[in-house]
Amino acid sequence: MTVTESATKVFRSVNPATEAVVAEYPGMGPEQIGAVLDRAEQAYQVTRRESIGWRSERMLELAQGLRREREALAHLVTSEMGKPLTEAQAEVDKCALACEYFAHQAATYLADEAAPSDSPRSFVAFRPLGVVLAIMPWNYPLWQVIRFAAPTLMVGNTAVLKHAQSCFGAALALERLVAEAGFPEGSLGALVVGPDPIEAVIADPRVRAVTLTGSEAAGSKVAAVAGRECKKAVLELGGSDFFLVLEDADLAQAAEVGVRARFQNAGQSCIAAKRFLVAESVADQFQERFVELAAKLPLGDPLDSNTRLGPMARQELRQELHDQVERSLRSGARLALGGEPESGPGFFYPATVVLGSEPGMAVFDEETFGPVASITRFGEEAEGLRLANHSRYGLGGNIWTRDVEHGVELTAELDTGAVFVNGMTHSDPRIPFGGVKWSGIGRELHHFGMREFTNIQTVWRP
Repeated sequence: MTVTESATKVFRSVNPATEAVVAEYPGMGPEQIGAVLDRAEQAYQVTRRESIGWRSERMLELAQGLRREREALAHLVTSEMGKPLTEAQAEVDKCALACEYFAHQAATYLADEAAPSDSPRSFVAFRPLGVVLAIMPWNYPLWQVIRFAAPTLMVGNTAVLKHAQSCFGAALALERLVAEAGFPEGSLGALVVGPDPIEAVIADPRVRAVTLTGSEAAGSKVAAVAGRECKKAVLELGGSDFFLVLEDADLAQAAEVGVRARFQNAGQSCIAAKRFLVAESVADQFQERFVELAAKLPLGDPLDSNTRLGPMARQELRQELHDQVERSLRSGARLALGGEPESGPGFFYPATVVLGSEPGMAVFDEETFGPVASITRFGEEAEGLRLANHSRYGLGGNIWTRDVEHGVELTAELDTGAVFVNGMTHSDPRIPFGGVKWSGIGRELHHFGMREFTNIQTVWRP
């Protein structure tokens, strides 16, 4: 394997709330990268032959480890990427629940399926595939990894993790917890590297597949390399989710959930509600309530239990978001709340609401990865549906109406991987997660996600 990155590079994790250096991690060179891959391949040769029951026991141990270290892990996440501590604690809890879910469901999800053919006894088996490379983002440093790793390890695969450079602490903590749960050493191996070696890692024969959660640009590059190497890729990319409020919606509930859906994790979520599309007849009422609630979100120290809006993860991300707001205002949008970076230390940006958003404006066309909500009015229902689909993305969205059955009917008109009727879009191990268009390829969670990295093997027998 040929790599160009030097092992002498040091990666620094910076606290987004204080701008203080949290930790430094020496980068890995070619030999160290190779050793991680070797251990992952050796672990695979063990785990592929173990029973699902054995893997379930290990996965339940991992859940216990996550719960046992809940507070330390939550503080680590908050220090590395800035989310409020209460949200970080909830992230750890969600990871533990997912581990337990896949531990209990794997035998069902991976059971052989009868497929009678010219042999009445032929069937389909779901076999492990091998070492899977996971390229993960910073916004949910634990959940994004567990969302992939729990079902993948339960299949009998192993994983090599390239985490975001600001979250190597989380990566190394998960590597340790997986080993302490009883999985063979190397079952989840952390790579402390930047982007330079990744193409070579994907091409390495020890790696059988790759999954990425991140930007369109990164996804395109990974997909190109994986395609060239004829390897399976699952990509979870950007999102510009609509929040469609029909004229018969419960406006108080829609506004309350909408604020939470937009500003949770400082708006740094692919499935955050971003484009609020509101029927003209109720737009004034919705806007007034939405702005009122958003203005009350406590912004500040993420370690304070009262804080609901922490800093953004990095300075350049805050600047990109502010640029999107300014370009939209120059295009004719109007500012109802916020719109200026906070002064002082930390990468804080206030809850911001932009009115009069429409196609052609940055806050409508682009993914706004931060605490900025755009509100667009529409007349007829058909126009609202057209605006909802008017995006290069297709990850998720919401419909708000008192007529739930009508809302469900409308989901067939929407080009997204998920639609939530009168509820906030979220990921849940019990339902599949993923998108269409530029939001990605493939699915995570549920049996659809568990089977993505399997050899779907036909067995014909007389």
